[in-house]
Amino acid sequence: MTTNSDFKYVFGPVPSRRLGRSLGVDLVPFKTCTYDCIYCQLGRTTKKTIQRQEYVPLDKVLRELRRKLTTCKPDYITLSGSGEPTLYSPLKALIRGIKKETAIPLAVLTNGSLLWNRNVQDALLLADLVIPSLDAADESMFQYVNRPHASISFDRMVKGLIDFRSRYSGTLWLEVFLLGGVTGVAAEVSRINKIAKRLKPDRIQLNTVTRPPAEEFAFPTPEEQMKRFCRLFSMKTEFIAAYHGAVGKADIQSNTGDILNLLRRRPCTLKDVASGLSLHPTQAAKALETLLCNKQISEQRTNGCVYFSIQQKKKNIIKKRRAK
Repeated sequence: MTTNSDFKYVFGPVPSRRLGRSLGVDLVPFKTCTYDCIYCQLGRTTKKTIQRQEYVPLDKVLRELRRKLTTCKPDYITLSGSGEPTLYSPLKALIRGIKKETAIPLAVLTNGSLLWNRNVQDALLLADLVIPSLDAADESMFQYVNRPHASISFDRMVKGLIDFRSRYSGTLWLEVFLLGGVTGVAAEVSRINKIAKRLKPDRIQLNTVTRPPAEEFAFPTPEEQMKRFCRLFSMKTEFIAAYHGAVGKADIQSNTGDILNLLRRRPCTLKDVASGLSLHPTQAAKALETLLCNKQISEQRTNGCVYFSIQQKKKNIIKKRRAK
């Protein structure tokens, strides 16, 4: 019997709002990214870079994936994880290797920041589904929300997205993350729509804060407002943060008991929970989200880190009247 600790680069399958049961492949170290988004559920970026390299051995990733696929049949194999997957230099060879192993559709979740790089484009052309992000409509908002590496300008990022789309014949969904009072306002949404029209995505997916973000000033946009914003886009648009299907409930619930036991001992960060229980950070984040929604745990910020702890139940003090 295999356990989470038997796999270093492959995780899941995890329930995905978009992809059903998604088998994740993590290609870079934790929080190694081209951005440092204020809304990131995994916390602040610890290594901001545009340096592409073979962060993990290609042959070991393929070997793990081959072994994992003997135990499950996911709806998608997804290159995502806890950093930016396009930073992985042998990405094209990896996708080719996965395609030789299985006919399961392959998706890539990317922030889209490196699509100006022809080698990145060439690799992603082989994927069945690519989901890049567009969270702003100009340079100043891009800097505020995404906090990119110094060499990535807004214009460079957008040009890369448009150039890639002109070459890509697969399915492209564009994720737009809207922050309350910042980009989650009609004027900003309309400006983002103008850029989205140039990208011609097959679908737009609106998202907002549902899990503790990297920064406490990153606020969610209310659900009713998000639904109204869907109508401001010129192509098919859906609000994905509102989806809570039955897919994968058992997967999440199997982790929540262990997390509660861990938090009974001491407050923990997401990274503490993931490492302590041999879970991938994405799996830990989904389980923590469920526990927060059920009011079984609470969150508190200390020195820029989010700590989770058991929710303390308030005791109802019932005053008994003395019988006269």
